[in-house]
Amino acid sequence: MKNYLKIINIDEYSITPKYLQISNSILRGIEEQKIEKDDILPSINDLSIALEVSRATIERAYKELKKHDVIKSVAGKGYFISNTSFNQPVKVLLLFNKLSSHKKIIYDAFAETLGSNAAIDFYIYNNDFNVFKKLLSGSIEHYSKLIIIPHFIENAENALTIIDGLPKDKLILMDKLPEGLAGNFAAVYEDFEKDIYFALEQLLEKLGKYHTLKIIFPDNSYHSKGILKGFLNFCGQYAFDYDVIHHVKNEALQPGTVYINLMEDDLVELIQKLISDNLKIGEDIGVISYNETPLKKIILNGITTISTDFKLMGQKAAEMALTGIKEHAANPFRVTLRNSL
Repeated sequence: MKNYLKIINIDEYSITPKYLQISNSILRGIEEQKIEKDDILPSINDLSIALEVSRATIERAYKELKKHDVIKSVAGKGYFISNTSFNQPVKVLLLFNKLSSHKKIIYDAFAETLGSNAAIDFYIYNNDFNVFKKLLSGSIEHYSKLIIIPHFIENAENALTIIDGLPKDKLILMDKLPEGLAGNFAAVYEDFEKDIYFALEQLLEKLGKYHTLKIIFPDNSYHSKGILKGFLNFCGQYAFDYDVIHHVKNEALQPGTVYINLMEDDLVELIQKLISDNLKIGEDIGVISYNETPLKKIILNGITTISTDFKLMGQKAAEMALTGIKEHAANPFRVTLRNSL
């Protein structure tokens, strides 16, 4: 029997579920002719012990391989490779800058759209250039698509250089489209400057009862400066007093002010101060929050949000991976008006 421990690779740093890492490793082993037709696979129990994972994980991995029509089982004999002439799934390296509720929406839509047509290796680099560089220094030639959300707090220019050096026929960017990238590649992105400007225009009637707009833009933020530019352009165009603040902690809330938050932590702190100061949201103070999440439908009878369509972004990126279309598609941006304004 082959030494499958040299073929199956489980990366503890990967966000990809272990059962998929196992099934993907076996598919890769077949592609590289390390595994051949009629080879016998380890029993569920033996592989579970060898890899130090649960039996349920191995069972799910083998079930995934059955979906690809790669393995079969015979009562009393176990599992064996029944087919090596199958449609190879698209091999995707997926790099997110962080994991959050809205990033999960992107991932779920992306994975669901790809279905069994792709093998995904999923990593989070936490806005850290060094981690990002390390993840891309491996064997990217094994991947047919490199899908990246490119947000960095430091070394953004160096990260851009790395991205620019990637094979453009494999590259798909999500969420942000940095300037200066050459070549023909795919992207589904937010147009941060235009998105906030036109979103605030849609809310102009509601904003009219306030005199000041303040955006909470954290120091050392990975968020696009295009958001600030669009905000300032709007305030100038419609003669609102405005301010850019970096945190809420020392902010003295004044009636007649609308706060726009980008980070969930700032929203929580802002709501705490509103309650502590006995101010009424939607009357004394207005609140607009970036990124729609289910919880914002409920908090204080509803928080107004301005948000890209995360589900559609994931679906579109998956379609680009499957079809090979190389276009730059601006993702729709939506306003959801609720009682906080």
